[in-house]
Amino acid sequence: FIEGRSARSLLIGDMAMTGKHLSLAYRDLQHIPLDLVDDYFDRVEELDLSHNKFFELRSLGPFTALTTLVLDHNQLNSHVKFPTLPRLEVLWLNHNNISNLPIFIESIAKTFPQLRILSMMNNSAAPSYFNGGSYDRYEDYRWYVISHFAHLQSLDDTPISAEERQAAEKAYGRVYLSGKITRAQKSASKQATKTSSRPKEAS
Repeated sequence: FIEGRSARSLLIGDMAMTGKHLSLAYRDLQHIPLDLVDDYFDRVEELDLSHNKFFELRSLGPFTALTTLVLDHNQLNSHVKFPTLPRLEVLWLNHNNISNLPIFIESIAKTFPQLRILSMMNNSAAPSYFNGGSYDRYEDYRWYVISHFAHLQSLDDTPISAEERQAAEKAYGRVYLSGKITRAQKSASKQATKTSSRPKEAS
């Protein structure tokens, strides 16, 4: 799932590496070139892969030092598989094809347990006024996501207040405190699925 070494000559010349930040944005990539993985996996803490054609990201496995990952404007769907990145704190996923909230959130809650900032705007799984979602759907979406991340401080560029976290825990429990999904949480997950799949309200 990583492109061969021939890709090096196409990318390395104008690659934007600044300090611990690496940008591979706007390159029509579907995979990360092997040479770049070999050369930078232990140095990169901030990786920008926005405006590409990624649909899977298992090749990120060696980048265990990552704290920030930008994936805006790609082709990621609800079933995308990520490697475990225990230090990742910032994840941007705006403008992708994520439609099933429970499947996606339950997956990344396991692979990115330290998330502090998550942005999923302009995905159908993230209802808002801009894509026809009602306030109730937007609120329920935020509660569901918040309940899965103990350290989350901001969702979709909006800070999470103590009151909102309390409401999330009341609605969905503290999913992140146990490694198992309880019956109540399964019920909540089903409810979130129904909520995320409701027809959009007429504007």
